[in-house]
Amino acid sequence: MMEFRWIAAAALLPLAACQAMDGGAEPAPLPPPAEAACNGDAGQSFVGQTATAETGAALLRATGARTLRWVAPGMAVTMDYRPDRLTVSYDGAMKIERVSCG
Repeated sequence: MMEFRWIAAAALLPLAACQAMDGGAEPAPLPPPAEAACNGDAGQSFVGQTATAETGAALLRATGARTLRWVAPGMAVTMDYRPDRLTVSYDGAMKIERVSCG
C-alpha cells in the first residue's frame, strides 16, 4: 500500500507544477481575428491569363491581399486559412485555373 501512495504522489507532482504562479488568474484573451483583406471576386477576371510575376502583382493590387501563393500542378499546399492570402492555381501551360482567398 505504501508503494501505491508513492506512485500516486509522483503522478500528481507534474500536475501541481502546471498551476499558475499568479494564483490561478484567467489567461489573457486572444486578439480579435484579422479583418479579411482579400477579395477573391476581384481576381476572377485573371482566370485564363498566363501566370507571371506581373500578373501576380496585378492580382495582389486587384484583390487587396497581402501575400500571394502560387500553386503549381500536383503541388501540395497547407490547409491553414489566412484571410490576407491569395492562392492562385495554374496548369502545366502556366494558365491560371483558380483564384481564391485563404
